[in-house]
Amino acid sequence: MKKAIPVIIAIALIIIVGVAYIGMKFLGRYTYSEEYADLNEYYAVSGEETAIVLQDEIVEEKALLRDGSYYFDYATVRKYFNDRFYVDKTEGLLLYTTAVDTIRTEIGSNIYVKDGMAEEESYVLSFYEGETLYLAADYVKKFSNYSYEAFAKPNRLQVYTEWGEIQTAQIKKDTSVRYQGGVKSDILKDVYADDTVTVLEEMENWSKVKTADAVIGYVENKRLYGKTTTEQIPITDYVEPEYTSLTRDYKINLAWHQVWSADANSTLDEMMAATKTVNVISPTWFSLSDNEGNFTNIASTSYVQRAHDMGLEVWALIDNFSTEIDTKTILSSTTKRAYLINNLVQTVKDYGIDGINIDFEQVAMDAGDDYIQFIRELSVVCRKEGIVLSVDNYVPTAYTAHYNRKEQGLFADYVIIMGYDEYYAGSPEAGPVSSIEYVENGIADTVEVVPANKVINAVPFYTRVWKTTNGTLDSEAVSMDVATQFIANNGIETYWNETTCHNYGEAQIGDVFYQVWLEDTQALQDKLNVMKKYNLGGVAEWKLGLENAAAWDLIANYMNE
Repeated sequence: MKKAIPVIIAIALIIIVGVAYIGMKFLGRYTYSEEYADLNEYYAVSGEETAIVLQDEIVEEKALLRDGSYYFDYATVRKYFNDRFYVDKTEGLLLYTTAVDTIRTEIGSNIYVKDGMAEEESYVLSFYEGETLYLAADYVKKFSNYSYEAFAKPNRLQVYTEWGEIQTAQIKKDTSVRYQGGVKSDILKDVYADDTVTVLEEMENWSKVKTADAVIGYVENKRLYGKTTTEQIPITDYVEPEYTSLTRDYKINLAWHQVWSADANSTLDEMMAATKTVNVISPTWFSLSDNEGNFTNIASTSYVQRAHDMGLEVWALIDNFSTEIDTKTILSSTTKRAYLINNLVQTVKDYGIDGINIDFEQVAMDAGDDYIQFIRELSVVCRKEGIVLSVDNYVPTAYTAHYNRKEQGLFADYVIIMGYDEYYAGSPEAGPVSSIEYVENGIADTVEVVPANKVINAVPFYTRVWKTTNGTLDSEAVSMDVATQFIANNGIETYWNETTCHNYGEAQIGDVFYQVWLEDTQALQDKLNVMKKYNLGGVAEWKLGLENAAAWDLIANYMNE
């Protein structure tokens, strides 16, 4: 027995050590970690950088704390809060245009001018840090409905741009908000009994929560009680001025009259003789002529008076077609934009013209912001003077998105779709001027962002005759009657193409292969049917003199429906 005692003791010690080891492993696994996370790393901030918690997510963009005020960089403002601020880098200006005014401030200043009156703030409204422009959060709030609340150590902003139902809960007893759901995860923040948290996501044992000071992490479900759904109160401090419009309460039928010279103004009666239901004439009178914002002018007072006698409004067209000018150079300068706008509006008033039709084409992508700022600023003056503002647009595509049709639809009275030139002079392959799919897609994409009663779809009165000679493609735009006569003269058989909704014909004549998609009355009727389907604000035609009489009958039916 004495010999067995050491053995028993040894076994007991082994058991005790084993139990202790298992106990330590058990405790190691289930004991709560007391390690704290580095919140500067968690929010990825240092120095003046300030994290942004947008709604319930930490976004990658950062704000800046400078001299007691918070600032967002320009890209962040446009992305999350308001994309209407405009920067003139050359003149050092920050602009914001409403329906009635353009508010301006010099970058680096604490003064802004609104309604002609200077107003001063205690903080700098905007400044450059290197190449990055920063806007004061409080200045942005003057034109945007959002809220922000600041917290320190580390610097962070809780920002809301949307409001709705949220779920809250109370903390049952003192605990910790952890980086992840698990007792071994690092602590982000200690919370205490009866603290309120927002419940973002509930899982089996843990819930993702946000504390009152915008720390997002995880708490055990057993530590929560009193879950309640509440409705957030929206911020409505900023009230947008009303964007009144001169949009008519009837359909527009606008015909473009291409006027090459002052003498051509005398052709108005001839051009209008066979038309039906046209109520707006748009003569091509103005064209940008230099990079200072000047334009050529072949307007005629007698033309305007004669048009008015016919019951027509006159919406004079201005284009940027001169190869001598750079549209961006003009539109990116606040001074030049103002010069152009003031001269244009004064000219319109001098001649008794009713509206302006903007036809700026091939505007470069990097001039998109400048272009839409021009439309905004012009609209303010037109609205005050009772001048109708219409803007011509390509059928929407990814590479013309910078024309910003949504903003046009807010500021302008009419957004006109140039529903043609699907295949154009210089196209690498032959095709129709305006297939039905092209037209409908253009209309559908436009009315997604522009009220339908402000949208006018323009139809072509011309057909392209395509010629392929020894592998070289060329084309000629011809009138409706000339196209029909070409088909008849050459004995070309046509058939209805259901895909494009055109009568199509082709023929090999000598060394030349001809292809024609006729823009005839049958094709026109299908376009008008689509326009009726979308209940548009009207129709436009390019251009007077290329149509036949039957086309006006169809358009008259559309106008009278």
